Amino acid sequence: MIELKKNVAFTGPQGPVVLVIMDGMGIGKNPASDFVKQANTPNLDWLHENALYTKLRAHGVAVGLPDDGDMGNSEVGHNAIGCGRIFEQGAALIGKAIASGAMYADGSVWHELITHVHDQASTLHFIGLLSDGNVHSNINHLESMLRKAKEQGVKRARIHALIDGRDVPPTSAFEYVERFETFLDALNADGTVDYCVASGGGRMNITMDRYDANWDMVKRGWATHVKAEGRTFASMQEAVTTFRAEMPGILDQDLPAFVIERDGVAVGPIVDGDSVILFNFRGDRALEITKAFEADELKEFDRGGKPDVMYAGMMQYDGDLGVPARYLVTPPAIDRTMSEYLSNAGVKQLAISETQKYGHMTYFFNGNNSGKFATETWQEIPSDVCPFEDAPRMKADEITAAVVKAIEGGEYQFIRLNFPNGDMVGHTGRVDAVKLAVEAVDEGVGKIMAALKQTNGIMVCSADHGNADDMCELDKKTGALVLDEQGNYKPKTAHSLNPVPGIVYDPSGLANARLADVPNAGIANLAATCITLLGFEPPEDYAASLVAVG
Repeated sequence: MIELKKNVAFTGPQGPVVLVIMDGMGIGKNPASDFVKQANTPNLDWLHENALYTKLRAHGVAVGLPDDGDMGNSEVGHNAIGCGRIFEQGAALIGKAIASGAMYADGSVWHELITHVHDQASTLHFIGLLSDGNVHSNINHLESMLRKAKEQGVKRARIHALIDGRDVPPTSAFEYVERFETFLDALNADGTVDYCVASGGGRMNITMDRYDANWDMVKRGWATHVKAEGRTFASMQEAVTTFRAEMPGILDQDLPAFVIERDGVAVGPIVDGDSVILFNFRGDRALEITKAFEADELKEFDRGGKPDVMYAGMMQYDGDLGVPARYLVTPPAIDRTMSEYLSNAGVKQLAISETQKYGHMTYFFNGNNSGKFATETWQEIPSDVCPFEDAPRMKADEITAAVVKAIEGGEYQFIRLNFPNGDMVGHTGRVDAVKLAVEAVDEGVGKIMAALKQTNGIMVCSADHGNADDMCELDKKTGALVLDEQGNYKPKTAHSLNPVPGIVYDPSGLANARLADVPNAGIANLAATCITLLGFEPPEDYAASLVAVG
């Protein structure tokens, strides 16, 4: 139980405290690659010069990832913001479980899956993102599991490989395809096992939808992985080469689905008696395909019959729902979130975003739990189903209008929102669209500022990680833009390692807020900051508030 303490120096503003997450809008190191800086952002520019402003760490160990070379992401970013502390996250936990052997121990879910394959004389399947982006998955985890499967006598394994190009460079597929095919050749060399890729496709084309935004992606993935229906090729390398030749300029994340065949027969449909592992560890883009495997009845699409398989996720993806039923590694137990603290204090809260980031402001913000606390209201604005570069404003106007209405209505003391534009459009690599996306967010921030000025509220404005601030490949030694043979910049679609802004805007000045001395501040410090500005004292083990008040 969190002990509640009122702040005697400042009991809170007259209006609400509003936490604005500008998803994917960090602070770039190279102006030529920073399309947050290149966009027209008069409101953010004014805040930089006139509000309380600092830089916050949003990657690596500051958000619970193994190393400071690891990009931050929306999942761990919202975890850190919402709980005010740093928990070791998926990649770090899995790495330790593999290194110690705990994941493979007798009595583990892994042992259960392997035993099932032996008992049924069946196939072990792996579905997941084939890269080392360390955001949703890591190819090193997959290779370790395949080595262990061979060691434990599994004769037949099939891999259903989703091509990344989003958490790694946008056309880097062959780096992973060639590595993985070489790896499989080595495993198969002694003739004792038959391990191969069975199907795949771009991660934004099949399988990895989230937040019920586009179940057709999952339907296509099901047809590809489970039923082995689709265009056939002799190898993954042939599939990627063919698609690139047919669709010049296509990004890896958008590649069509493919099925691998031998002698005219698909090598790896998923059938009764098989074991299946989804080796992605991040939850948002794992829940829908998991539901397709686990639900007795599925209304979202016709599965055409569900095979009787033993299914497991790399981690548990939803603690409240207990999904999946089996998982290889226990996720971090995130407790005592800011939402719980404020609910216990009787603070009415509104969480709002559009579909693409709705779960981040609810599920991830509340510590990977899908249940809401007593004083919370959640509002989802449906996202458009179209390429993000075609509608870069996304639903920024609708989110802003709803937030301004809530500010003026006076019902909520704390409002949290996410503008997805900088991240979702940033992932497309289309810099012209990215500028428009950032400008839409800036307009929204300006309207929220105006509403807070009228109501004597306070805004805390930050980001969960960078993206739109680093849209071009940079030379790792010089920091200069990397150009292709035609002299054009090479687009970058992944998140950045850049810091993000930490802004506090108090137009009334009643809080007398001033920046505190907080060494190595990161986005985990935002929770204590919001609690402080609401007139409470944050829990002692929270990362310190960025401001002092009163």
